[in-house]
Amino acid sequence: MVLKFIKREAVLCISLVAALISMIFVPPNEGYLGYIDWSVLGLLFCLMTAVQGFARVGAFSRLSGALTRRFHSTRALGALLSLLCFFLAMLVTNDVSLITIVPLTLTLFRGREKVTIRTVILETAAANLGSMATPVGNPQNLYIYSHYEMPLGEFFSVTLPPTIISLLLLAASVVFIPSERLSPAEGQDRSGSAESGGRTKFRVIIYCVVAAVCLLTVARALDWRICLGVVLSLALISDPKVLGRVDYALLGTFICFFVFVGNIAAIPEVRGFISSVVYGREMITGIVLSQVISNVPCAIMLSGFTDNAGQLLLGVDLGGLGTLIASLASLISFKLYICSEGARKGRYFAEFTVYNFALLAALFGLQTGFNMLLG
Repeated sequence: MVLKFIKREAVLCISLVAALISMIFVPPNEGYLGYIDWSVLGLLFCLMTAVQGFARVGAFSRLSGALTRRFHSTRALGALLSLLCFFLAMLVTNDVSLITIVPLTLTLFRGREKVTIRTVILETAAANLGSMATPVGNPQNLYIYSHYEMPLGEFFSVTLPPTIISLLLLAASVVFIPSERLSPAEGQDRSGSAESGGRTKFRVIIYCVVAAVCLLTVARALDWRICLGVVLSLALISDPKVLGRVDYALLGTFICFFVFVGNIAAIPEVRGFISSVVYGREMITGIVLSQVISNVPCAIMLSGFTDNAGQLLLGVDLGGLGTLIASLASLISFKLYICSEGARKGRYFAEFTVYNFALLAALFGLQTGFNMLLG
C-alpha cells in the first residue's frame, strides 16, 4: 500500500523528504507560514475544480467526439487530436488535455501500434507546448505569473513567440504519423456517453460561472479568497463529489517545495551560492533541472534565487520537453498508453525521448537566437 503510494506520487514524496531535511537546518518557526504562496494554492485549487467539473459532465469527451467524426485518414485524425491537445491545454492545463484526448486516441487507433505511439507522443508534446501560452495552461505558469506578479502583457510577450514556433514545428511533425485509411466506424467517440438532462445543464452553467470567476481572478480583477469562497460554494451546491477529484497531491507538492525553498533561502551562504549559479542562466538552468525533478518543482525552487521571471518561465516551459519525467503531464500520457492493449513500452520510450530532445534542441536554439536579437 505504502509502496504503491510512493510509486504513484513520487514527486510528492521527494518534495516531502526535501522539506523534512531542510527542517534540520532551519527548525520550524513562525516564518514557515510566510514561505507558502496561499494565493497560488487557492487559485490552482479553483482551476482544478472547474476543470474536473467540466470533465464530470462529459464536456471534453463530447467535444472530442464531435471533432473526430469526419476524418478518414490516421494522419489527418492524429493531426486534429494533437492540435486539440495544443489549444485545449491553454485553457484546461496540459494534464487535463491529455487525460481527455489520449484515451480517445487509444480507442480510435486500436490495433495500429505505430500510429498510436507517434500520435500520443505528438499529443504529449503539443499539450506541454500549448500550455505555455497562458497563465492557466500549467501549474508552473500560474505559479510564476502569480509569484512575480507579472503583468498579463509581459507574460504573453514572453510566451507567445515560442508558442507560435512550437505550433509550426508540431504541424511539420505530423508527417511522422503513418497515413492509413480509417473506416467510418473508427472515427467515432466510443468513450461513453455523459449524463444528460436538466441536472447536467444546471452543472454546466455552474461550472461556466466557476471558470469565469477563476479567469477574473487570474486577470487580478477579483481577490483569490473571494474566488475560493465562490468556487467552494458552487461546487458543494452542484456536485460535492467533484472536490474529491482535485489533485491534492499536486497542492501538497507545492507546499513541500515552498517549505524547502524557503528554508534553503534562509541560509545566507547557500542562497548566495545558488543565486550566483542561476543568475543570467535562468533559461538553461530551468531546462536542465526540469529533466531531473520535473518543471513544476523546478519553477518553485529556482524562483527563490532569481528575479528574472521571463527567462525562468521559458526555462521551465521548454524544460517540459526532454525526459519522460521533465513534465508530469508526459508521465500521465505514458501511464495511459502502457495500460492499453498491445502496448510496447520500449518503443514508446525510445521514440518519445528522441522526438522530445530533438524538439527541445530546436526550440532552445531558436529561443537563444531570439534572446540575442533582443539584447
